Amino acid sequence: MNPGMFDVIGAAGPRRYFAGLAKETMAHAYLFSGPAGSGKKTFARRLAQSLLCEAPKDGVLGYDGTCAACRLFTAGTDARHPDFLEHVGALKIGDSDGATGFYEQEDLTARDLVRQLSMQSYSGGMRVLLLGDVEFATHHAANALLKFFEEPPRDVIVLLTTSAPGRLIPTIRSRLIDIRFAPFSSDEMGMVLAAHGKNAEEIRLGVSLGNGDAGRALNAIAGGEESVRASVAEWFFRVVSGETPADPWATRETLNEGLGTIKTLVRDWVAIAAVGPGAKIMSVDYASRLARLATPHADASIAMLAQIDMAQRLSRTNVSPAMVSEIVRMALTSRGTGV
Repeated sequence: MNPGMFDVIGAAGPRRYFAGLAKETMAHAYLFSGPAGSGKKTFARRLAQSLLCEAPKDGVLGYDGTCAACRLFTAGTDARHPDFLEHVGALKIGDSDGATGFYEQEDLTARDLVRQLSMQSYSGGMRVLLLGDVEFATHHAANALLKFFEEPPRDVIVLLTTSAPGRLIPTIRSRLIDIRFAPFSSDEMGMVLAAHGKNAEEIRLGVSLGNGDAGRALNAIAGGEESVRASVAEWFFRVVSGETPADPWATRETLNEGLGTIKTLVRDWVAIAAVGPGAKIMSVDYASRLARLATPHADASIAMLAQIDMAQRLSRTNVSPAMVSEIVRMALTSRGTGV
């Protein structure tokens, strides 16, 4: 039997890579890196389900969707497979003498993970750890896992996902096999949005605004004054108009999406300035506001986009979000304008 179900959109490269492996030939740890919203965590969860599926199969990918293990993956957050551990976001070091049982705490720490993964598998097979959007709260938290990466327990597979691999300390990153994820294509983005139940008009808007980032597309469709995109867009228009907004928008959680929003707005602004109102732009919902902005000089436009590119590179390091935001603000206010 060879279960063929692997309901992941896109990720052609990672899919080809793992399709060529058997459980016996897998490494102990992988880093899924690529732009935000490119499906890294979804792929990792489906890979974990494939590894823990009880149906026999050739290779690594695929699950039958009906076995007891698969039912735990599809039952929602109330039913978790005991051999699948997942933590999303910053990882703390934790208590040195904490409990050792399965899922003793809702918020796992580095020491929790080391303790739990040193235990025997609940089902007698593999164990899988997913650290999604991984960041280590301190170097101590990273070091707590370093020895684990150097000498992992048998039959434990670790999957890390990040859109900023440069923030990981080299000693950990060097022990991981890096699997790159590309942004979703327009067709793939449409499939993702359709899978979320979006209608044709919402899909058109999401594909236009998402720029390959599914999370950004879904947030843009949701709209509302409280969305990250709406807040950042308002900040952008106030800065370009000569104001210095007091409310900081940049946090570690919103920085990537915010910079993507600003870069798209700047490109659309430059396109409208060069072509006129008929320019093909991505930020279709902000077209009228962009058209009312003063026209930036051509040389200043190039410099402005270069500064924002630099800010994006810095955002993938440990530079503070506030400093990145200030670099962008200075880029937007230092451009020349013409009539």
